[in-house]
Amino acid sequence: MEKAQLIVGFIRGSHGYSGECKVESASGEYEHLLNLKEVTLQHGNEKKETKVESVSLGCNTAYVKFAGINSDEDIRKYNRWEIVVPRKYCKPLKKDEWYIEDLRNCSLIYEEKGDSASLNAPAQVVGTITDVLEGGAGYLLEVSISESCNCISEELKKTSSGKPRTVLIPFNNEHVGKVDVKKGTIQLMHLWILE
Repeated sequence: MEKAQLIVGFIRGSHGYSGECKVESASGEYEHLLNLKEVTLQHGNEKKETKVESVSLGCNTAYVKFAGINSDEDIRKYNRWEIVVPRKYCKPLKKDEWYIEDLRNCSLIYEEKGDSASLNAPAQVVGTITDVLEGGAGYLLEVSISESCNCISEELKKTSSGKPRTVLIPFNNEHVGKVDVKKGTIQLMHLWILE
């Protein structure tokens, strides 16, 4: 299920005294920010819809002027806020790229490999992707282990306090197979990584 609005950037402080601010791109690319016209600024449950008056690009930053924000003091209120826009204004995806928001809540599935009897067995849901985190060597999938999966031992499904266990899985070709955001599934290549 596609999300209608996605985060494209974060306000990182003022630039000058006229209400222009520095924006960090959520994707690391900046060209698509030049097309912004209307955005939603959000921080937790607080939201402000506003128009974009101007965008210029610097070195690893964008300088953005929002309507109604006219001083460096006004910008201080919005420091660290997210900039949210309709999907059509987000960075276009290349092959084997996904928006993090589309990966959240996908089912992590595992298919048994081996004898012919297990080859016909359906894929099992072993967990749910709760977030995607940036790690030192790449991205990590945060996975909440499924309590109904019978391919994982009972003691590995929950923490000592009885809550569902969460694990981090490197989001790379060695550990993750096919990603199908339309079906809401991500294939796990090795079950041992959940231990």
